Amino acid sequence: MLSVMKRMMLSILLNAFVIGIMAQSNTTYETFGLIKSMPVFYEQLKDSLRTEQEKSMKSSISRERIFATMQMAPPAPADYSYEVIASEQRDGYVAQKIAFNINRWERVLAYLLTPDSPAKKYFPAILLLHDHGAHFTIGKEKMVKPFGVDSLTLADADDWVAKCYDGVYVGDELAKKGYVVLSTDALFWGDRAPSPMPYEPSERNKQLYDRQQALASNMLQMGTSWGAWITWDDIRSAAFLAHLPMVNPDKVGCLGFSMGSYRSWMLAALSDDIKASASICWMNDTEHLMTIENNQNKGGSAYSMLIPGIRNIADYPQVASLAAPKPALFFNGTRDKLFPVDGVKASYEVMQKAWAKHGAADKLITKLWDEKHFFNKAQQKEVVEFFDREFDN
Repeated sequence: MLSVMKRMMLSILLNAFVIGIMAQSNTTYETFGLIKSMPVFYEQLKDSLRTEQEKSMKSSISRERIFATMQMAPPAPADYSYEVIASEQRDGYVAQKIAFNINRWERVLAYLLTPDSPAKKYFPAILLLHDHGAHFTIGKEKMVKPFGVDSLTLADADDWVAKCYDGVYVGDELAKKGYVVLSTDALFWGDRAPSPMPYEPSERNKQLYDRQQALASNMLQMGTSWGAWITWDDIRSAAFLAHLPMVNPDKVGCLGFSMGSYRSWMLAALSDDIKASASICWMNDTEHLMTIENNQNKGGSAYSMLIPGIRNIADYPQVASLAAPKPALFFNGTRDKLFPVDGVKASYEVMQKAWAKHGAADKLITKLWDEKHFFNKAQQKEVVEFFDREFDN
């Protein structure tokens, strides 16, 4: 009995000793690994990334280094095999639904608008790059008024244009003003969306949202990325547009809103076919985007604009600056909840220095509007004036 009592007392004393030591220790242990969707060490990770970028930029940022991160490029088409599927005469221009080979493996549909002007042999041209919006049932139809489609698709396009573009089909307005316009679907939108799916747009978009991650994961497994593929498609589309017989290849621009804005400055940075670009409501830096509350860290939709490896080389404004000294326009909104104003200002400063270094400070337009995430008519007017000025249209 005594030995049992001794063992019990010894155990009690030992436990008290251990507890006392732990109470004196300053060591704490995390009971979780995430804050919302971010790792608890995300600030340290950003600091480390900043150091890597600073090291990288001491050598130089080049188009070749960016291309190296965009692995497994789709092979360029042997020929475009451009064909007109349907046409519609509109007020001052012809709208065509066309098909062409965007790479050696894939043939896509697009809208092509050509101004009526028998006396004019060549026209300036704009590649229109549609937004994301978590709205996948339409792509090119966000930029050009569709024709030969069912009533649901037409209503879907009209509703979206009212929501994001102030009720204006931007492509049609550009065509009226003398521009050839091309717009096609990014992979996962419109005619390049998964099928079969529920037909009603709102239900279809809900089901498609979660499938973004599966597409991104599958492409990463096969040595490329969804974001890189969209960029390659834009590069091929720009080349196709620049080589159309009615287009002046020295006057080809690109324009996009939201994800289309990201696509626009990426394309301007990486394609010699693009001579001027306009990017509406997508510019910021990693410091301000990678926060607990920002939409960019939530996953799914961000994959369409992520190319693994680029962030280790350069931040967004540095990549965009590869377009210097080409004419470029950037608009952002002070009430845009997706892109913090401080990050916009910091990015604009980086780009302003880059264009100035090339002796082309006057070729970069950066402007903050008292606006939300929206491409309004006043902005559209200034964008057209920008292209008219640069292309002598």
